[in-house]
Amino acid sequence: MAYLTIPAYFARSVSKFADRAAIGNTRPHPGEPDAITFRDLDQLSARVACGLVDLGVQQGDRVAIMSRPRIRFAAALLGILRIGAWMVPLDPTLAKPEAETLIAESGAKVVFAPGKLFDRLPTEGLIRIDFDDETGMRFSSFLRAGDLPTPELTDADIAVLAYTSGTTGNSKGVLLSHGNLVADIEACITVMPIDENDVFLTIAPWHHILGLTTSLLLPLYTGALALYTDDYRAIAKLLEKYGVTVFIGVPKLYHAMYEKLMNQVRGNLMGRIMLRLAPRLVGNKVKQALTGGKLRFFVSGSAPLDPNVSHGFRRLGIGLLEGYGLTETSPVVSFCDPFSPKGGSVGHPLPGIEGKLITTRADGVGELLVRGPTVMQGYYNNEAATREVLDADGWFHTGDLALIDPDGEIFLKGRAKNVIVLESGKNVYPEEIEWEFSRIPYIEEVLVRGEEEEGHEVVKAIVYPNMERLRAVGHADDAHDAIWQEIKRRQQRLAPHKRIRRKSDVVLVDAPFPKTSTMDIKRHLYRGGNGIPNS
Repeated sequence: MAYLTIPAYFARSVSKFADRAAIGNTRPHPGEPDAITFRDLDQLSARVACGLVDLGVQQGDRVAIMSRPRIRFAAALLGILRIGAWMVPLDPTLAKPEAETLIAESGAKVVFAPGKLFDRLPTEGLIRIDFDDETGMRFSSFLRAGDLPTPELTDADIAVLAYTSGTTGNSKGVLLSHGNLVADIEACITVMPIDENDVFLTIAPWHHILGLTTSLLLPLYTGALALYTDDYRAIAKLLEKYGVTVFIGVPKLYHAMYEKLMNQVRGNLMGRIMLRLAPRLVGNKVKQALTGGKLRFFVSGSAPLDPNVSHGFRRLGIGLLEGYGLTETSPVVSFCDPFSPKGGSVGHPLPGIEGKLITTRADGVGELLVRGPTVMQGYYNNEAATREVLDADGWFHTGDLALIDPDGEIFLKGRAKNVIVLESGKNVYPEEIEWEFSRIPYIEEVLVRGEEEEGHEVVKAIVYPNMERLRAVGHADDAHDAIWQEIKRRQQRLAPHKRIRRKSDVVLVDAPFPKTSTMDIKRHLYRGGNGIPNS
C-alpha cells in the first residue's frame, strides 16, 4: 500500500484548513506570533526550503533541529522535508560531546537551534541557523523566496533520522520513511477519531518521535491545533485558556494530578459522598473546571501507568488512553480504549500492525515482535544492528517482554535485557518493582537490578530519595530506615520472590540518575550495587 508523503498530506491540509490556526506558542519566542495558520505555515516552510537550497542542501542531505517545540521548529521541519532532505531531531538538553557526536554520525550539514545552544555545536563544517535571530546566521535573514523545489518524493524516501534513547549505551540512528510516519498517523486516527475541532496540548517534545508524530504531525494531518508546554505549573491554566480536547502527558504527571484531585475531593464530606454515589458528576465538574468541558481524553506514554490511576480517571468519566511504541515503529504500536476496564493494558495493535510473542515462558510472558508499515527502514550505517532486530519475514524484535491476553490486548512487563533470573529459575521484571516503589512518597527515583551474591542473583534497589517529603515528616536524619519501612510495606503487594530481602540491599544516592533524552534511566551505567555510575 502506498502512503502520502508528509509534504503531500500537509498540502492537502493547507487546501482544507488554510485559515485555521495550525501551531500555537504557549510562551513568547523572538520573531514569532502567538499562532500561525496553515496557509502562513505553508508559506514560511516554503521560504525555509528555498533558503536551504540556497545553502546547497540537496535531496538526501541531513539537516538537524535542536530546539524545544515552537512555530519555527514546525516550519523548519516542513521546509526540510519539502526538498527531500532528512530531518535529524536533537534534544536541546544534550551536552556538547553528545551533540557533536550525533551531528558527526548523522552527517548533518545544517542545524536550526536557538543561538544560546550554539556553544554545544561544532564550529567547523556546520551551518548554524539561529531561531532567535540573535547571532550568526539569523533565521529571518536566512529565508528566501523563489521557485520552490519539487523533488520526486515517494513514501519510501527517508523523512527522519531519529536517534534512539540509548538506555544501554548504544544509541542508534533510526531511518523512518514518509510512509512509516504517515502509516502510523493514519492507523492512529482510524481508531481514535481526531478532526480539525481538536486542540492538542502536549508536554512531549518534538525532538522525540512520540511528540513529533502524535503532537505535531498528527494534528497537522487532521487540521487540529498543536500546542506545547514544558511548564508543568501552567498546565491547568493552558487547558482552560485554549479549551484543550486532547492532552498528552507522562505517567508521573497523571499520578500527581490524580493524587491532588483525590485529596481535594475527599477533603470534605460532600465530596466523599459524591465520589461514592455519582463519580461521573465529579468528573464533569473537573472537566468543566479544566477545559470548559471540552476535554475528550488524556494520553499517556513513555512508561507504565498505575492501573489505579487509569481506573480512577475512567470511573470519573475522564478517558485516559495508554499507548505503547518505540522509535523504530514510528512510534505507536498500540493503545487502549480511553475507557478500558483493563488496568495495565496498552490495547490491541493498531490496524495494519501485527504483534506476536516468541520464547514464551511458563508465565505467558515472551518477547514482543511487531510487523507492519510503521516499522523502520533500518539503522543508519549499521547493517549488523539492523539484522539483529529485523528478521527475514519483516518482524521487528522489540526487546520488550509482554503478555497478550485472550482478547489480543498487550500487557507490558519490561525489557528482556533487564530481567533478573533467580536461583529458583523464576523471573523478576525490575520495571514491575520500580513501578510499585515509585508510588512511595519518599522515593523520587528508583532503579531495581540484580546482583550476583555467592553464585546467585539477588534483587537490589538504588534509590534517589525525596528529601523534601522526608524532612516534612521528620525523617531527614533516618531516611534510609524510613524508606526501608515503606518498601517492606509496599512490596507485600508483590510475589515473595520479587521482594527485596534486606535493608542493606537498598542503596540511597544523593543525585538523580543520569537519563536519556526521553528521561529513561541509563541502566548500563550501573554495574555495581553501590549506586555509583561507572564512567
